[in-house]
Amino acid sequence: MTRRFAALPTLAIALAGTLLAGCGSMGSGQPRAVANLAPTGAIMPNPTKGMATFTPLSHGVRLAGEVSGLPPGSEHGFHIHEKGDCADNAMAAGGHFNPAGGTHGKFEAPGSHAGELPSLVADGTGVARFNVEVHSISLTDGAANNVVGRALVVHRDPDDFKTQPAGNSGPRTACAIITKG
Repeated sequence: MTRRFAALPTLAIALAGTLLAGCGSMGSGQPRAVANLAPTGAIMPNPTKGMATFTPLSHGVRLAGEVSGLPPGSEHGFHIHEKGDCADNAMAAGGHFNPAGGTHGKFEAPGSHAGELPSLVADGTGVARFNVEVHSISLTDGAANNVVGRALVVHRDPDDFKTQPAGNSGPRTACAIITKG
């Protein structure tokens, strides 16, 4: 009888390892997207750069990352633009992503367009960190609000949240194409 139960600890360890390995991969099957922000030539010198990850949620997308090279303590417009093209100092990215025909306004205000994101606010070292749930966008192929293949843009100035259609946030200082990753 002792011999039969001696294998139980080994079996339990193997089973626990299998379960933990499965838990570690939970969510890894979900399509994610990334955006590696690079400086444009809109201002010189321009050290603005950053990284953003887009992770699907049951009710939208979690957008997280950081942007560096900003003036310490500054605020910047931050938007998803309609086209996936960073040429011509990101002007080729077109206007803000707006599949539902909304108006420009504050992030998640009623009627605001899908490309509106919270403003970036740099800390004392010129780094802005963000981690936000965006309910108006998706990473779903074929969905009208899918942002994969579109541009993520950092602007030089703060967004005024009222000027149509883009918030008067100045030149586009960093840009990235959102790609599945």
